[in-house]
Order: sequence, then structure tokens, then C-alpha cells
Amino acid sequence: MVRRADFLAANRGRRAPMPGFVLLVRERGDGDPAMRYGITVTKKVGGAVIRNRMKRRFRVLARELLPVHGVAGADHVLIGREGGIERDFGMLHTELTKALGKIMTRPIDPPRDSARRKGKPHRQPAKRPPEQGRPEQGQPEQGPNREPGR
Repeated sequence: MVRRADFLAANRGRRAPMPGFVLLVRERGDGDPAMRYGITVTKKVGGAVIRNRMKRRFRVLARELLPVHGVAGADHVLIGREGGIERDFGMLHTELTKALGKIMTRPIDPPRDSARRKGKPHRQPAKRPPEQGRPEQGQPEQGPNREPGR
């Protein structure tokens, strides 16, 4: 998976949180039995070297386990967590196997994005009073060396 829209669509599917990652699975329903996967690790987890290491490990796990335990015709997304940085590869393997086994028994979770908050009004920042000695916007400066109207 490469397109952002595919990742956002997967967010509307089932999720299985684990200590090292979160697995999202969404059936595409297009009749194609191919299993696709995507991997994402945010900058909150670490620098580029750490994120790339996690993605390499997830890629190996996905190539090994998805053909056996994956859901045919579905998109699978692995989201790296901070707990997965130094996690033993064997533990990640076990956790992904467990997550793939129980993912289809879970109901579809509501999406985790800002679209859920459409009904709530956006909070506007409080308007600050003008600082002493600074003119308000649109008002000309006036002072001992300034004449009004200039």
C-alpha cells in the first residue's frame, strides 16, 4: 500500500493493539483476493534510523505471516509503537500471529481521527487584550514624537 487514502480506509476497519504495534485490517470488498500491507511509524517513536529499523522488521514479519494467517482480500496496516523499538523479534512474531488470529473475531471499531468530532464546535482561542504601549491593529501610532494623522 502506498496511497494515503488506503491507509485512511484501513483506519475504518478492525484493530488489534499490541505492545509493539497496532494492527489494522479492513476488507476491501473489491473481489480481489490479494492481501496488501502497509507499515507506518511516526516521528514520535524516534529518528529516521529507528523508524527504518522498525519498518524493516515489520516488513519481514508481514512477508512471513500474512500469506499464512492474513485475511484474503484485505488491507493490513502495522502502526509502530514505542514499545516495539527494542522488542525481541520472536515476541513481535508471536504478537503478530496472535493479533492476526483474533482480528476477525473483533467488531469493526470506530475510526480514530478528527472526523469523529464533526459535531463538536471548534474552540476559538481567547482574544487577548492589547498590550500596554502597543497600538491595536488598524490604529495609528501616537506618541510624543508623532503627530496625529501622520
